[in-house]
Amino acid sequence: MAGVQGSALALAVSGAGGLGSLPCAMLGADALRAELGALKASGLPYNVNYFSHTPPVPDAAREAAWRAALAPYYDELGLDIAAIPAGPGRAPFTAEAADLLAEFAPPVVSFHFGLPAPDLLARVKAWGAFVLSSATTVREALWLQEHGADAIIAQGWEAGGHRGHFLSDDLTEQPGTFALLPQIVAAVRLPVIAAGGIADAAGVRAAMALGAAGVQVGTAYLCADEATTSPLHRAALQSEAARHTAVTNCFTGRPARGIVNRLMREQGPISPNAPTFPLATAAVAPLRAAAEKLGRSDFTSMWSGQNASQCRSAPAAQITAALAKGLS
Repeated sequence: MAGVQGSALALAVSGAGGLGSLPCAMLGADALRAELGALKASGLPYNVNYFSHTPPVPDAAREAAWRAALAPYYDELGLDIAAIPAGPGRAPFTAEAADLLAEFAPPVVSFHFGLPAPDLLARVKAWGAFVLSSATTVREALWLQEHGADAIIAQGWEAGGHRGHFLSDDLTEQPGTFALLPQIVAAVRLPVIAAGGIADAAGVRAAMALGAAGVQVGTAYLCADEATTSPLHRAALQSEAARHTAVTNCFTGRPARGIVNRLMREQGPISPNAPTFPLATAAVAPLRAAAEKLGRSDFTSMWSGQNASQCRSAPAAQITAALAKGLS
């Protein structure tokens, strides 16, 4: 949930008996230190989440093709495509990140897109952190078990945001939550956490019945009082538009599920021109900013899972309590 939450939401969830998570991939060192300080001072359990991708080598031809595809939008909005600034990045877990985290020793650390290099993972485990990572297939779950994860998040096809795959880019290999979950439970020795399409107590009960040790919920919190989700995104989540989501690479260069909008319809949802993650972001960011000033979400990444039915404006503690009824 990078970009739509900070420590306030994580603390509200942890304070209500869940495990709140802080997305770290878009935070600079100073902002991250401040957020971690607030989390540690609370005395509550919490998780920090990082991406573990390998930064790509820029491809000039692909970048040129991407800019050419977006050029009509720049003209429409009166923007200069030759003046594209560096977009907001998504940083992977690095030695510098490990140095900073070691000061706070978070009790749980989760990763997306596999796991960091063995030496970095060893540093995380050295302070006693419990390590989670996402699997979109059984093969990925087995890999995570063999390479040091303490629990596995079974990320079903329904889940919002970035797909967590790392062994194959073939999206057809990735099942839905309630097909993936029992297969992973049967294949591994580790606890398995279900993610994707779970938005209420009934979904929690269904996941637990299929062997989940817990559930991970994102979309249901996007309109929480403590979330920083933009007004345009909130409005879309609580409208009929949220019934149509798709997996797209148009915003960041990596497949991620969000509410369908103009950019996804006209350039994707999967574009062969989009530069490799996270390089596609730079050329889209100015379009997003300009359109949002006009009250339009044409170029906004409105991440959402396939089930936004319980995405409502309410305190995160109330949302957490409602979900927890599925555990009783």
